[in-house]
Amino acid sequence: MCPTGTVLHSEATGKTNLRSAFDVLDVDRDGKISSDDLRTSYGGFVGDDVIGTMMTVADFNKDGYVEFDEFEKVLDSSKRRNGRSLNVMEDVFKVMDKDGDGKVGLEDLKSYLNWAGLQVDDDDVKSMIKLGRGDDKNGGVTYEGFLQILSL
Repeated sequence: MCPTGTVLHSEATGKTNLRSAFDVLDVDRDGKISSDDLRTSYGGFVGDDVIGTMMTVADFNKDGYVEFDEFEKVLDSSKRRNGRSLNVMEDVFKVMDKDGDGKVGLEDLKSYLNWAGLQVDDDDVKSMIKLGRGDDKNGGVTYEGFLQILSL
């Protein structure tokens, strides 16, 4: 979700850097992310439909804003309850990973995006996979790579 390239997960430390990613998206610095913040952050690279989807996924209390705790729920895979992840994106990744190999390939990602109403071609999906440090030869992108795609 972060358009600046802020890394959400540091492999060296194993810790998330969610606060800095949140702060980048909170353009007006009011402590919450709005649709306007996302429009400004993405500078016209994504449409209102995508921004609306982002808000729908992350705005758990449906107040029209994403507060840090909601942002954290969407992106922090370290949070668990009863052995189950509280991470929405981890659950989305698992749905996309139809064969359960821990990677999302071209067809998996394209199929999911089309199901979500986003029309993409193979070149777009290949670019996304490349951004996540994956490729068709190794079967696609891992969950960490998927998070990298979202953080760009």
